[in-house]
Amino acid sequence: MKDYLVVGLGLAGISFCETLEGHGKDFKLISDRSQQASRVAGGVYNAVILKRFTLAWKAREQLELALPFYQGLEHKLGVVLDHRIPILRRFASVEEQNAWFEAMDRPGLDWFLSPHILPNSNPRIDAPFGYGEVYHTGKIDTGLLVEDYASYLEGQGLLTWETFDFTALKLFEGHVEYKGEQFGKLVLACGYGLKGDPHFGYLPLNGTKGELLTIKARTLREERIIKGSVFTIPLGEDLYQVGSTYKWKDKDNRPTEAAKEELLGKLEGLLKCKFRVVDHRAGVRPTVVDRKPLVGRHPHHKNLYVLNGMGSRGVLIAPYAARQLFRFIEQGIPIDGGMDIERFTDKYYLGATTP
Repeated sequence: MKDYLVVGLGLAGISFCETLEGHGKDFKLISDRSQQASRVAGGVYNAVILKRFTLAWKAREQLELALPFYQGLEHKLGVVLDHRIPILRRFASVEEQNAWFEAMDRPGLDWFLSPHILPNSNPRIDAPFGYGEVYHTGKIDTGLLVEDYASYLEGQGLLTWETFDFTALKLFEGHVEYKGEQFGKLVLACGYGLKGDPHFGYLPLNGTKGELLTIKARTLREERIIKGSVFTIPLGEDLYQVGSTYKWKDKDNRPTEAAKEELLGKLEGLLKCKFRVVDHRAGVRPTVVDRKPLVGRHPHHKNLYVLNGMGSRGVLIAPYAARQLFRFIEQGIPIDGGMDIERFTDKYYLGATTP
């Protein structure tokens, strides 16, 4: 009997499997590639919410854990995943410049925000009010990570490509059974695919569809991430990723013409050079109403766990959330209350009939 069965090969599943392997636990992972959020994500890590100039929840703690985590994966997989790239927040007005300086007085933000306004030096970008630079930022190549980690698991005989069949799951007092195999515990890290699970259906997981474009702009020649009404992320060879949209009703992975037009409209207000679209992708982010992850144990099935809801900041949150869950399961250390599913279990589930 293996220690764990993990469902989902996104940032959450990868982070948990790495945590398991680092502690000598054996496991098997199941995935069907149906959830594309981690694969198509921009992969930007940034501790500051740039719309309001506020520090994201637990951001510095997550950053200090995440960067060594990805460095370890680079060494393990023999690839470059972490690209340290400055983020420049384009100011739209003098008022935004003033708000930037006011934000620097808030606790913790001075470590991330430059005290200087950078003038725009790129004539192909419309930024008359300049930029604020964010420190300790970059981009994780999430697509490469998912592909190479899948290859690693396949080489170890630890990955099965299939759609998880919830009807084939049997829950017992001391273990779970799936298609004749026994595991000590089951961890569902399947992103928006959790909506198909009959056990955690009470959790308020709200999928948010995001779409990204890749453009070719030969004369742009920008090596930094620019955040205006959209992100532009340099990929090399005159390619840039542009995104992202946020749609709450559409729940599939198909790109839409409406989102493309939305992104192009915003991009044309930022760039003053020719470009062409070379790719268009979409994925459904697993988001939660309070913008914090869903981590914890089922209230009735003690061998059933969830690791989900990483949202648009999964690059930073996933390693932190995975460690929180592992310590809870193996060492009895309480999960951070901000992400523990008990915040919803107490309100929506206790006293109801077990699904």
